[in-house]
Amino acid sequence: MFEQNTLAIIFVSLMGLAVLLYAILDGYDLGVGMLLPLHDDKSADTMIASIGPFWDANETWLVLAVGLLLIAFPEAHSYILKELYIPATLLLLGLILRGVAFDFRAKANISHKPSWNFAFKLGSWLASFSQGYMLGSYVTGFSTDTFSIVFAILSGLGVCAAYCFIGATWLVMKTESSLQEWSISIAKKALGIAFTGILLVSLTNLVLNPEIYEKWFTWTVGVFLLPIPIVCAVLFGFCYKALSQLQVKPDFGAGYPFILAALIFVLSFVGLGYSFFPYIVPHQITIWESVAAKESLNFLLYGAVIVVPTILAYTVYSYRVFWGKVQELRYY
Repeated sequence: MFEQNTLAIIFVSLMGLAVLLYAILDGYDLGVGMLLPLHDDKSADTMIASIGPFWDANETWLVLAVGLLLIAFPEAHSYILKELYIPATLLLLGLILRGVAFDFRAKANISHKPSWNFAFKLGSWLASFSQGYMLGSYVTGFSTDTFSIVFAILSGLGVCAAYCFIGATWLVMKTESSLQEWSISIAKKALGIAFTGILLVSLTNLVLNPEIYEKWFTWTVGVFLLPIPIVCAVLFGFCYKALSQLQVKPDFGAGYPFILAALIFVLSFVGLGYSFFPYIVPHQITIWESVAAKESLNFLLYGAVIVVPTILAYTVYSYRVFWGKVQELRYY
C-alpha cells in the first residue's frame, strides 16, 4: 500500500504524537505528584483527586510510543534502550512506585498514609528526572563526557520544572480557594525556571550541532521557523499575565494557563523534532536506515488506524466526563 519511506514518515509521526501527548498529559499529573504536600493531608487528597480519573490512562501514550519504536524502528529501539538502560529502569521504578502509592495511601492504616504520600511524591520526582535525563542524553547523542553528563542532569531538573509548571496550571484550573492561590504562586515560579531551561537547551543545541544551526538559520527556511521560538516566548508572557490576573480575579478563565502551558509544550516539541529530523538517533541513525520492512508496517498500519483514534476518543471522552472543579476523592 505504502512505500517504505512513506511508512517511515507515518510511523515516526505517530510516535511523535504519542510522545507529545504523554509529555502533556502524564506531565501534568507527574507535576501534581511532585508538588504533593507532605504535611497538609486535605490539600494532598484534593490534589490526588484532581488526577485520579486520568493519571493511569495518561501512561498509555508512553506504552504506545515505546511500542511504535520497537515495531517500526527496531534498530533504533535496541540502540536507544541500550544507551538509556539505567535511566529507563529508574523511570519504570518511579512509575511503579506511583501506582502502588496511589492505592495504598487510601487503603493502608491512617498512620501509614504520610509514608505513601512521600512514596507517591518520590516516584513522581524519580520518573520526571529520569525522563529529563534521557532527553538530555539523547540531545547530546548519548555522549559520556563530563559536559554531556552535567547537561543531562540539568535537563532532568529542567523537565521536573516543566512538569511542575504544567501540573500547577492543572491545579489552578481544577481547584479553588487557598489551594488555587498556592498553585498560582507555584506556577509563576516554575514558569520562570521552565523558560530558562527551554532557552538553555535550545542554545546548547545550536552551539553543539552546526547542522541544527543551519537548519534554523538558513534564509528561506528561517523565515517560517523563527516564529516558533518567538511565539513560544510570547505564550510564556501570556501565561504569566493570566496567572497574575487570576490572583486578582479567581474566576477569570482558570483554564487559560493550562492551555497556554500545553501550547508551549507543543511548540517546544515541534522545534526539537524539526531540529533532529530525519535522525531517530542524533547524527547516527536516520528513520530511513532503521525503518522495518514495508510488508510488516503496511499490515500493522491497519491496527494503528484503529488503535490510535480509539485511544484519542477514550481520552477526550474521559476528560469530558470528569471536567470541572475537582470533587472529593472516593474509593469503592
